Amino acid sequence: MEKLKVAGGQKLKGTVKVSGAKNSAVALIPATILASSSVTIEGLPDISDVHILGDLLEEIGGKVSFHQNDITVDPTSMLSMPLPNGKVKKLRASYYLMGAMLGRFKKAVIGLPGGCHLGPRPIDQHIKGFEALGASVTNEHGAIYLRADELRGARIFLDVVSVGATINIMLAAVLAKGRTIIENAAKEPEIIDVATLLSSMGAKIKGAGTDVIRIDGVEKLHGCRHSIIPDRIEAGTYMIIGAGIAEELIVDNVIPLHLESLIAKLREMGVHVETSDDQVYIARRNKELKPVDIKTLVYPGFPTDLQQPMTTLLTQANGTSMVTDTIYSSRFKHIDELRRMGAQIKVEGRSAIITGPSTLQGAKVKASDLRAGASLVAAGLMADGITEVTGIDHIDRGYSHLEEKLAGIGAKIWREKLTDQEIQQLQNS
Repeated sequence: MEKLKVAGGQKLKGTVKVSGAKNSAVALIPATILASSSVTIEGLPDISDVHILGDLLEEIGGKVSFHQNDITVDPTSMLSMPLPNGKVKKLRASYYLMGAMLGRFKKAVIGLPGGCHLGPRPIDQHIKGFEALGASVTNEHGAIYLRADELRGARIFLDVVSVGATINIMLAAVLAKGRTIIENAAKEPEIIDVATLLSSMGAKIKGAGTDVIRIDGVEKLHGCRHSIIPDRIEAGTYMIIGAGIAEELIVDNVIPLHLESLIAKLREMGVHVETSDDQVYIARRNKELKPVDIKTLVYPGFPTDLQQPMTTLLTQANGTSMVTDTIYSSRFKHIDELRRMGAQIKVEGRSAIITGPSTLQGAKVKASDLRAGASLVAAGLMADGITEVTGIDHIDRGYSHLEEKLAGIGAKIWREKLTDQEIQQLQNS
């Protein structure tokens, strides 16, 4: 086990290149199950979630090969083997195996997904969709059993806008008989990315990126090549770090349209932001940052995945800010750690009230989830002294080569092995 050490106070400058989108990758890889020949996905992030999904596809008979940031999956020898335990429980997005395996094999056994602990994140809308398509779904001994004689298109209204349910129903429906209509669908760019892959494989999908998606089932999907979109959450994290401590920063390989809600808030704080076709330029030209209020919403609103890093930045604003997370009520576990570093924050229900500016001090802190880890690294960069971040396995799930990229723009950040005593303390905490 390792920890990250961050020496704060270093002014950052330069260009950082964003990797492929984690939230796309974890759906695109399971989607390859549906093909009848090899699929290559280009530009994947080098993160643990990607490699775990590759291992899971091999467990069910797929032939998986990585070449730099590309993956090629030959699904022709795959079988509908149960995946009740093991690596399935290491990531939340393992639930996409349900839709893909149900679509291809008309049955699946998948262990309840793991990943970050962000409070209750039920999969009831996924199950509602599968049942509407004709599947029976049961929970037996901690695993989800899906069975169908055949899948038939249906009209499905999602009670809650859900990225996961929208994608999972798409995966199950592309080989179903007839037309499926998903109403109140999520609109995130990652959904368009998955729809683009499936369309390149021969699926008939219209409306991805709107709240109504229409899918006409086909008998067979074929292989293809697909390039993943850039990671808007990784890009946003670097933009937030740049706003906090960079002289100037260019964030490369981005789609600025995907970041409009963040760009608007940074500009409201007084940060200089310029955009081009595939880059965002960030500069702190004002000494003081202005406080802002933020409410997380489904896309195109402010992303919940950027709430935690943004909370760190708001500790440096001159005044009182409020952050309200309408998506995940439990996504404030980083607050206690930021307080340990000197932040003035109190939590009231779904909102965090931040009073700044705070002079952050290096401390020993623990990442409770992926984006909390990013927020603590950002805090370490803005703090005086050295910050030690444990729980960095969470960070490795979603940020490709984080310390190398930060070091490339002037940060002092490195990994160290945890001592036996530190490991024992973590296990007991």
